[in-house]
Amino acid sequence: MTALRVAVVGAGPAGIYAADTLVKSDVDVSVDLIEKLPAPFGLVRYGVAPDHPRIKQIVHALHRILDHPSVRLFGNVHYGTDLSLADLREHYDAVIMATGCERDRDLDIPGIELPGSHGAAEFVRWYDGHPDVDREWVLDATSVAVVGAGNVALDVARVLAKSVEDMRSTEIPDSVDVGLADNPVTDVHVFARRGPAQAKFSPMELRELDHVPGLEVVVAPEDIEYDDGSMDGIRSSKHVQMVVKILQEWALRDRRRDPRRVHLHFFARPDRVLGADRVEGLRVERTEYVGDGSVRGTGAYSEYPVGALYRAVGYTGSHLAELPFDHEYGVIPHRAGRVHDIDGQELPGLYTVGWIKRGPVGLIGHTKGCASETVGNLLADVPSLRRAPRRDPDALPALLDRRGTEFTTWDGWLALDKHERGLGEARGRERTKVIPRDEMVRVSRAG
Repeated sequence: MTALRVAVVGAGPAGIYAADTLVKSDVDVSVDLIEKLPAPFGLVRYGVAPDHPRIKQIVHALHRILDHPSVRLFGNVHYGTDLSLADLREHYDAVIMATGCERDRDLDIPGIELPGSHGAAEFVRWYDGHPDVDREWVLDATSVAVVGAGNVALDVARVLAKSVEDMRSTEIPDSVDVGLADNPVTDVHVFARRGPAQAKFSPMELRELDHVPGLEVVVAPEDIEYDDGSMDGIRSSKHVQMVVKILQEWALRDRRRDPRRVHLHFFARPDRVLGADRVEGLRVERTEYVGDGSVRGTGAYSEYPVGALYRAVGYTGSHLAELPFDHEYGVIPHRAGRVHDIDGQELPGLYTVGWIKRGPVGLIGHTKGCASETVGNLLADVPSLRRAPRRDPDALPALLDRRGTEFTTWDGWLALDKHERGLGEARGRERTKVIPRDEMVRVSRAG
């Protein structure tokens, strides 16, 4: 019981990579991952589109980490409800917050609150089978707007524009199958405020959009424009060069006239959502470069008739009980992973990692470096850490049992994983997700 005891709140990639960095260190350590969902893997399970199986292969690497004998999983446990900060401090020498960023950022334009206007994060959770999202999702618009210039915007556009037959080989649950089968969309319009050189798409995701059967990607030739700042960015980044090259090729090619289309609009700043009782259109202002890669409005407006709108302008974090929070940036205030209060005073034994630390930027792989920084500072602090009074590994599960918390474990996940794979096998798929939280818990605890 002399081993360093660390709690990591959040069992997504950031939390799991932090656990991996800890157990691979020279310090004798045990790590407990506290996760509010009954299943681990966070963003990989509930934030990656189901038609991206290659990205989901990261689960295999995360699986090996959670299989380590010094790492335990406590799922279906809500920080702030089932366990308080005081509880964690009583049982652990250090606490790492890895809760991520799940909420959609606001888009402050008139009409954004109209029915038919959605946050991309909610739609992603719907098609990914998140247990806490309503299973009913109305898809009744033939023309849809997506606001944003990142991979989430591409995911939303692609899922909306794909035929349900192309999605049925994935792990989508029955409710998503039914919803997509009734989707009448023919045109998805993606709006980016700046130009092609500033788009945050990854080249791989961009190319995949053009490989969907029956789907044409449309880029207007007049949107292929660069200023000096853009050219500097293109010359200095292979990533940007690839994105720009793809977009240029699409702008110059002949139209294919496929039955469904995704239109990528650049230099288009959303100005107003149109409609009286629901979304009926989107007005955008044409922008232009000012020389350094940034843009300004031109005063020229266009209107697009759309029956629904999805804002994919970024995620933001949520304020966690008993912890300081930077409401402007949606993160926990910290210095290199060490949490501090609003006055800049460090809070001993408290750390943060992942998007709740640095904001929703970077791909999943970037989380490893973030975890290394935080864990490195935690390990440097070990001599000064206050040791938790309750060090028995059985103390926390006993506390949860006394409080009536039906927590799940790593063995429970293995049982749920086997169950979902069995459901998928019966349908010729790798997996079919179990959605209801109580059913996930039942299957996990029965195993």
